[in-house]
Amino acid sequence: MKKLSVLFAAVMMVVSVGMAKAQKIATLDVMAVLNAMPEKKKADADIKVFLDAKQAEIKKKADAGQAKLKQYSEEAPKKTAEENKARETELQKLQEEIAQMQEKAQKDLQGKQDIAFAPIEKKLNDAIEKVAKASGFEFVMDSNSSAFVYKGGADATAAVKKELGIQ
Repeated sequence: MKKLSVLFAAVMMVVSVGMAKAQKIATLDVMAVLNAMPEKKKADADIKVFLDAKQAEIKKKADAGQAKLKQYSEEAPKKTAEENKARETELQKLQEEIAQMQEKAQKDLQGKQDIAFAPIEKKLNDAIEKVAKASGFEFVMDSNSSAFVYKGGADATAAVKKELGIQ
């Protein structure tokens, strides 16, 4: 019985090693491919323009709020308690508006990124799938992944860039 279990264990080891060797695994530097794609460069530029505009809008509102705060602080001793309370309420409302603007800008940015990067991601995934099938790769792993422990197989980065027509 003991010999049978040892024999079974040995057979399982040989089978599993054989299966592991039969699998073709390649690595891919996804970020290098993405950064070389002209579509991504254009999307990044468009998003930067959008973000800069939103930040300028928020800064303008914040600067106006700072100016009011400075003015109200200087005039506070000369005003009545009722006027100061109204001014304080106004400043709080302005602060809430700025926070809402920042929140909306973040949501708008996320939506714009999702829309801009969806076709790029699809194009990359289609190219990876085509190259993997043509090369017989069963797995293509991102070489930048923190979970990636060993890189010794073929690298599909050049083939995917070639499929996309980029350098």
